[in-house]
Amino acid sequence: MEPLLWLRKLIRRSSPHNLPTLSLGKFPTPLEKIKGIAGADLWVKRDDLSGAPYGGNKIRKLELLMAAALARNSKSVITFGAAGSNHALATALVARQVGLRCVNILGPQVNSIAVRRNLLASFQAGAELVYSAWRDTPVTTAWHFARLWREDGVPPSVIPPGGSSPLGALGFVNAALELAEQWQHQEETAPPDAIYVASGTMATCVGIATGLALAGWPTRVEAVRVTVAPFTSMCRAKNMYAGIQALLREYGISLPALDGNRFRLREDFFGGEYARHTPESAAAVQYAWEHWGLRLEGTYTGKALAACLHDLRTGEMSGNRIVFWNTYNSNPAVFEPLTREHEPTLWRQLPEPFHRYFEEDVQELDAVM
Repeated sequence: MEPLLWLRKLIRRSSPHNLPTLSLGKFPTPLEKIKGIAGADLWVKRDDLSGAPYGGNKIRKLELLMAAALARNSKSVITFGAAGSNHALATALVARQVGLRCVNILGPQVNSIAVRRNLLASFQAGAELVYSAWRDTPVTTAWHFARLWREDGVPPSVIPPGGSSPLGALGFVNAALELAEQWQHQEETAPPDAIYVASGTMATCVGIATGLALAGWPTRVEAVRVTVAPFTSMCRAKNMYAGIQALLREYGISLPALDGNRFRLREDFFGGEYARHTPESAAAVQYAWEHWGLRLEGTYTGKALAACLHDLRTGEMSGNRIVFWNTYNSNPAVFEPLTREHEPTLWRQLPEPFHRYFEEDVQELDAVM
């Protein structure tokens, strides 16, 4: 299917200019009705199936961001994240696919099995892994930017953490329009009342809110915080929305102001630290697997589903139509080469600052997910 099909349809009506994209994912992703939910109707938007060998929400953003890098004739990309960043892994995989070098500048985080797995998969994808304390990231970035420019003869492209920029967010403007098209084939006559989605660096949730506004839906986005400020905040949400507004204006598309009644930032399931699993997120991960056969994780989707289940159980969403947006990658293909036989030696090939994630214990709640 044509990349960004639904958004590009709007652009063609309003502007002679085209939006450069790559075809990286498998869209539309399924919209599945969950049976057995008392008091409300629940669907899951399966972005975990968005691509092969790697799915999740990052692919929609990278279709635009990597297209922009290639349009600039870059030979390398630099991106950022915590040590176990899903975004950094996705960027490494896509960079290899399109023939670009990838440098991942990674900061410290709480240890988990996912951190080990993502580091090894990024390394095997050919990414250059650079450890940097958060306070040193600007200097580290400047040094590697200059180095790559010198080696490549052209500047590298810099992709922000999570792929979160107005351009990257357009992937989820399109995703919301995709959902609106799928909804026409449901038995419902009214749109969903709420969409629950994890809020990390906010391009996903704000992009969805933007697409809903374009679709004319009154649906509220329940953006469940999983990161500290400034990565997640209402100020950042408004700034991201304004950036998307400005970008779409270049293509002849106008947007209303962000409606605070249709975008709610949920603070109550964060747990106080990025990547720190909580009892609620661990329970939600177990519940999704045991009842729906749905694979989640404790950092992002587990916390978003925990908020959704809480609101269902307390009756707050009684009688409502709800969509849970699964942003996790459930495709195991990228991790299949990481057998237990290879892990004990492979991790020793990583830069030394990453060795501690294989030498130290993982967090306790990892064992129950």
